[in-house]
Amino acid sequence: MKHASLLSFVVAAGMLASCSQSTTKSETTTTSTTDSTKPVVYTHLSLAPVGASPEFPNAKLAVKSVTAEKAGTDSAKVTFNFDVKNYELKMQTSDTGTKLCSNSAQGQHIHFILDNQPYKALYDPTSSVTLANNTEHYLMAFLSRSYHQSLKNKGAAIVYHFKIDEKGNLKKLDDPKQPMVFYSRPKGDYLGKDTANVLLDFYVWNCSLSADGYKVMANISNDNRGAAYDTTLTITDWNSNFINNLGVGKSHVTLTLVDKDGKQVDGPSSKVTRNITLAAQEPMK
Repeated sequence: MKHASLLSFVVAAGMLASCSQSTTKSETTTTSTTDSTKPVVYTHLSLAPVGASPEFPNAKLAVKSVTAEKAGTDSAKVTFNFDVKNYELKMQTSDTGTKLCSNSAQGQHIHFILDNQPYKALYDPTSSVTLANNTEHYLMAFLSRSYHQSLKNKGAAIVYHFKIDEKGNLKKLDDPKQPMVFYSRPKGDYLGKDTANVLLDFYVWNCSLSADGYKVMANISNDNRGAAYDTTLTITDWNSNFINNLGVGKSHVTLTLVDKDGKQVDGPSSKVTRNITLAAQEPMK
């Protein structure tokens, strides 16, 4: 009788629950059972705004130089040097202690995202990468707070479009005009206290987000919860958010940039997926 009462309560609560955030679906509660006596209650995923963070309105990032040298017979070593102004790399962002999320002990940095692959954190304004000949690439780089939240002000990011020709020479290509989205966070493994507030952050380029224009669809799933708890959230404001109720285990995040009609934008950087793992303690599973 207790079990039936609990189910009735949960269903009723799920029907009444709602979320006031304009960028997410409604938050509901659902019950599944591992056996006939132990109900497992899960709360569906939602997003919560990160809130105010220190601003750096005059921070600037630019490409100072790009060089390429042959690396073997079929590739080139490409070195990017950046110019950073009005922003101090390696310094802890002032509100790090109150954000209660994953934070880099090495401080503020640059997110170096090549071809929408997982970013490399740069604590010095330079990076080298080896690339195959006859390949085309898009580099997104932006300034990041120590807890990995991007600076979204004008001038704090760059996109560099280039190719490596058949001889290993670098050729800069035209700046892209199409709308793009670059994935930043979440990334990798989260352990212990870092699982509480999981940052969802990305960079949009050549467009702005709105309820009647371009949007980012965030599909988030967790293997432990099953397909019934897969959640797609519509993001209409370009702000950073924390993912609520993600849970431990392996999770998957897919970001898709769509137009006003809900169709995926054509282009090289309009959809990207990352796999992450959360664990209360070691070992990571």
